[in-house]
Amino acid sequence: MTEIVRFLIDAASQSALTGFVVFLRIGAAMAVLPGFGEHSVPVRVKLAIALAFTAVVAPAVAHDFDISIDLAGLPVWLITESLAGLAIGLVLRLVVLALEIAGTIAAQSTSLSQLFGAGGEPMPTISHLFVVAGLALAMMAGLHVKLAQALILSYDALPAGSLPGAEAIRGWGVAHVAQAFALAFSLAAPFVIVSLIYNIALGAINRAMPQLMVAFVGAPAITAGALLLLALAAPLGLAIWAGSFSALLADPFGAAR
Repeated sequence: MTEIVRFLIDAASQSALTGFVVFLRIGAAMAVLPGFGEHSVPVRVKLAIALAFTAVVAPAVAHDFDISIDLAGLPVWLITESLAGLAIGLVLRLVVLALEIAGTIAAQSTSLSQLFGAGGEPMPTISHLFVVAGLALAMMAGLHVKLAQALILSYDALPAGSLPGAEAIRGWGVAHVAQAFALAFSLAAPFVIVSLIYNIALGAINRAMPQLMVAFVGAPAITAGALLLLALAAPLGLAIWAGSFSALLADPFGAAR
């Protein structure tokens, strides 16, 4: 009986330590993850979500690494797992930042950056619309399930207990930053093109009729045209963004290999 009790205590201690190590990675990622790591989400809710993800991920990855019960080695796990989780969260956050960049480009191109007062984050209203709509689409598409799968896959690309390679992280991060800016400009391209055509036409009209106050005529036109273009282009752009986000979640470490 004593041996059974000792075995159960050892197994419970091992499971608790494994769960704690997994929680270190998930907790660090939860601070910046899209949807779950937003500033509007209370800290207690984030903690509950991180514990829920830990309960899902820990059994799936427990067989991938063996943690000896040594409290003296916990600082090493604290550093390595926190860095790995933060790297995962920041790479996924780049996709949301692409929406913010696209909205900023679109707003500056069409003079809508100061049309309405933006609350919360210091970004234009178009960026707010893009981010909220994009996160809503991601949640509807099962973001929680895809995030759990990505976190499980992270132990293959970023093994537990070892510092991520600087060269691999550099190439991985730079590749995803470039993809984020390319995606942002692709989403904002209709607004940039319309703004270019508008400014060229306005300049031609001004040269043809110098006495006409083109600014008074052109300002309402670009505002109305931008709002109409937003209604037409936003659904297609968000669909493209959702596809890119799903592809990233399906293979978040492709650039690291």
